Amino acid sequence: MSSLDKLSKNLGKTLQTVVEEPAQSIPATLNKDVVDDYQFSREKYRELITKGSGAMDGMLELAAESEHPRAYEVLSNMMKNMADMTDKLMALQKSKDDLENKKAVLADGTVTQNNVFIGSTTDLQRMLRSEDVIDVKPK
Repeated sequence: MSSLDKLSKNLGKTLQTVVEEPAQSIPATLNKDVVDDYQFSREKYRELITKGSGAMDGMLELAAESEHPRAYEVLSNMMKNMADMTDKLMALQKSKDDLENKKAVLADGTVTQNNVFIGSTTDLQRMLRSEDVIDVKPK
């Protein structure tokens, strides 16, 4: 068996394992819990942001009428809190996306992050069964 055949066989096994056995990084029950918690958290954040927007409008009117420095201080703190809540809502979305897009887990439990082909481009082209193989000899 040539080195090209061995390489093709091993690479085929690795790719076949990744394709045939999808990642089971999150158990089904945990996955449902994660989705439920995400939806609950998202609803609460959105509710807080909506209520906070109304409260901030009222505080803006109060600060404008009273022209008291403390009212403006409270208003600025409310604005900061609202900005933090919207950031948390976006972080929640990113966390959910990260959980859904876990890396493929191989049968032996290892995670494949990078595959490296060691060989010439000619060997790679032949392995991929390309019809146009460019055969260049090194100088």
